[in-house]
Amino acid sequence: MGKSTGFMEFERREDGAEAPKSRVRHWGEFHRTLSKEARMEQGGRCMNCGVPFCQSGVSYGGDIFGCPLHNLIPEWNDMLWTDNFGHALSRLLKQNNFPEFTGRVCPAPCEQACTCAVAGKPAVTVRENELGIIEDGFANGRMAPKVPKTHSGCKVAIVGSGPAGLACADQLNHRGHSVTVFEREDRVGGLLTYGIPNMKLDKEIVDRRVRLMQFEGVDFRTNSPIVTKEDADRLLADYDAVVLACGAEQPRLYAAASTEIPGVSFAVPYLKAATKTLLDGVENPLDAKDKHVVIIGAGYTSSDCVATAIRQGCASVTQIIRKPAELARQRKGLWGKLPEEHDYAIEEAVAVFGTDPRQYETVLTGTVTDEETGVLKAVKIVDVQWVRVDGIVMMEELTETEREIPADLLLIANGFSGCDTTVLDAFGLEPDSRGNLCLEGQDSHATAREGVFTAGDMRRGASLVVWAIAEGRATARDVDEYLTGYRSL
Repeated sequence: MGKSTGFMEFERREDGAEAPKSRVRHWGEFHRTLSKEARMEQGGRCMNCGVPFCQSGVSYGGDIFGCPLHNLIPEWNDMLWTDNFGHALSRLLKQNNFPEFTGRVCPAPCEQACTCAVAGKPAVTVRENELGIIEDGFANGRMAPKVPKTHSGCKVAIVGSGPAGLACADQLNHRGHSVTVFEREDRVGGLLTYGIPNMKLDKEIVDRRVRLMQFEGVDFRTNSPIVTKEDADRLLADYDAVVLACGAEQPRLYAAASTEIPGVSFAVPYLKAATKTLLDGVENPLDAKDKHVVIIGAGYTSSDCVATAIRQGCASVTQIIRKPAELARQRKGLWGKLPEEHDYAIEEAVAVFGTDPRQYETVLTGTVTDEETGVLKAVKIVDVQWVRVDGIVMMEELTETEREIPADLLLIANGFSGCDTTVLDAFGLEPDSRGNLCLEGQDSHATAREGVFTAGDMRRGASLVVWAIAEGRATARDVDEYLTGYRSL
């Protein structure tokens, strides 16, 4: 432990951010990193706990706290404090393939389990320390390609290039297997590219990692959907193992709003269209410019929709949330409730429009379209209350509060119901009761078909990038054992 009293001497300092009114004028990342000396002090705040819950990934009270990757957090924080960035990088990469992704978009369950909270202090800035280490590594030439020296002669096909597929490919490639990644879109990255807006994760960061993996030997094939039985049979004939990492993008339907109505869309297609316009300059049919935008949902995707609509120049933005504010905003830590986290999109909406866009305890009950064109022009909403009936909490609509608000664009961001069944049909596989590709009651990453494995959201349901990386690594271990008869990952 480099600084035994660091958690008492140094205050938590977070990376600065560009002012909301300024950053909404562009699509670039807007956080400003601390100086090297300040970052070292933040590493010195780590207590080097006897039981580092931050890296444990433990289940407590139905929630997961700590890093699912079991990052060696106290180790690299200590090395950060002692100005040993090179060793810090080696310990960071031992458990996390892509710290440049998690350091930008992860909600930091590690910090929610930080023992500093027991002492009444704010958590260590684990996520930002992680980002500081990896970016220093890229800036100073420490992230040189590591080409495998030997090859096993085994070939693996990975379908899907999101964080789970990338992590699995990275692990298996370094093990010496020949890896080919098939991606249906025109760019690698899955939701890293087309689901997370550019201001949260610049696409050059994704491309930088892909170039590194290509140099190390991973073969990426874009515009290569696997959708037919013939496609699946070809992969099974040409490769020794196949990994399905296609995500869980099947949107949860919303009964009161049909996407058949012009002006109504699910959230992910909207975010994808915005990114395509930014990267390729193509026309965006879902552009929010000068439109009244209504968003259903309270998660990270809905926040990204708020921020995207503001950057496109929307006339207004309203976020419909059925939960009470105290539940929707609640943040849990291992040691109790944490202070409310300021959402970047909400800060921007308040700065631009002067009001919080979130309407709590409200649901959408219907849509109103133009009689001549059929295009959306308004939505109907109603207030709700939550009551307990025979011990069961139920939602009641207060019908007398029903009203209409203008809406030219309605975005449905109320979660996902599982993976797209097209790939499953191609391989002759069936989803489980939750709509995912998983052997019921088992923790295996194998599927019911010989030589076919699964990883990430496709197996566990829609989750965080850090969980997807952990899934990819776990699947790689199962595949490696299948190919070689033993595990070395």
